[in-house]
Amino acid sequence: MSNKIQGVLTAIVTTFDRDGAFNPATQREQVKRQLSAGNGIFCGGTNGEFFVLNEQEKLAVTETCVDEVNGSAPVVAHIGEISTRETIRLGKQIEKLGVDAVSVITPYFVPLKQNELIYHYQTVADALNVPLFLYNIPARTGNTLQPETVRTLASHPNIIGIKDSAGSYESLSGFLQAAKGIDNFDVLNGPDSLIHQGFVDGCSACISGLANVAPKEINAIWARFHAGDIEGSRLAQENVTGLRTDLYSVGFSPAAVKKAVSLLGYNVGDSRYAVRFTAEEEQKIRQIVNQYLQ
Repeated sequence: MSNKIQGVLTAIVTTFDRDGAFNPATQREQVKRQLSAGNGIFCGGTNGEFFVLNEQEKLAVTETCVDEVNGSAPVVAHIGEISTRETIRLGKQIEKLGVDAVSVITPYFVPLKQNELIYHYQTVADALNVPLFLYNIPARTGNTLQPETVRTLASHPNIIGIKDSAGSYESLSGFLQAAKGIDNFDVLNGPDSLIHQGFVDGCSACISGLANVAPKEINAIWARFHAGDIEGSRLAQENVTGLRTDLYSVGFSPAAVKKAVSLLGYNVGDSRYAVRFTAEEEQKIRQIVNQYLQ
């Protein structure tokens, strides 16, 4: 692709109405909120609850985001399914909607060898016209992409990078090392605790779930780094890391993120999966939001 994806992409929540159905109007509101903070959009990912969306909803979410962004920022859509066939089928529909790239999670539930992961990704990349990011999140899938596997896949002309959400600096560093010397292959950082360090070490962008809660605060890490204010970027990261630690001590993303966004006054609805916050937990989230963002 001609334009490198840089900066912050928000792993945007999927908004639901009171009955739990997708709500395009409030989705647009959240996209506008992110654009105003200088962030691009990553839709249909973990924070977008792809695992509880049907195919038509995944398409509707992506179409809504692309339409609202209208070319003003990058839009990447997640298309990963368990089977290679279904990933391609969804990807062929998603690429028609005008996204800048797609991301593909490793197949989940079934354990795969590295050569099988290579087959999966190469087959998907061969079948699509839109550029593809690998997406490594082993805690949720049970399958880990190894750095040498990523280096092999990086030679494919349609595979342009990897989003690493393994959660450790060791993992991120391994992929950055594997990508060294390879043109047109970027590493995107997933964990909100490693945004600043990722940029320092060579990540082109971060994909942030916490940017749903703190869009400007997350963007400040990138904006200051990009302007050469490395210490300012580090200080912005410290504030974000505190928010992340405290929020995730109450509940995991995406439910905790979505609840925090709701408590900021935005009608994004509840998460669809079976998680419920007690009144005490909700009050804790409210206090955390007030502490870091008010």
